[in-house]
Amino acid sequence: MALKVLNIVETAYRATLEEQDDTILWVSTAMKGGGADVDVLLRGNAVNYGVKAQDSSGLRFGTKEQTQPPRIAEDVTRLIDKGAKVYIIADDVAEQRLKSEHTATIGIASYPIITSKKSDMIDNARKALDHAAFFGP
Repeated sequence: MALKVLNIVETAYRATLEEQDDTILWVSTAMKGGGADVDVLLRGNAVNYGVKAQDSSGLRFGTKEQTQPPRIAEDVTRLIDKGAKVYIIADDVAEQRLKSEHTATIGIASYPIITSKKSDMIDNARKALDHAAFFGP
């Protein structure tokens, strides 16, 4: 049986100024490229990683300009393009006040729901993501 990995990212933008990417997304992409069965769950303020309209170009610290700013939404898209599923917690999206027109295509599964158990939520989110990808944003 192949090892399945679910990387959970809760703290957003950790080391992104130094590294120009999120280390967990980078490792997940590398693992996926190497054939591992890797998916990612974004929760807490990391749900902001799904916002396509992010732009940190022009960021400066005094006279020091960040010439290679992080492009996290592109990193998330690259990971999805490699076949990984990226899950986002709906309650955290609402808490961050993100609107659907600002985010990448996501699959959301809510709990509680009358016909599903808590253990069904990842599969339900996967089905919602497949549905969203088919019909588009």
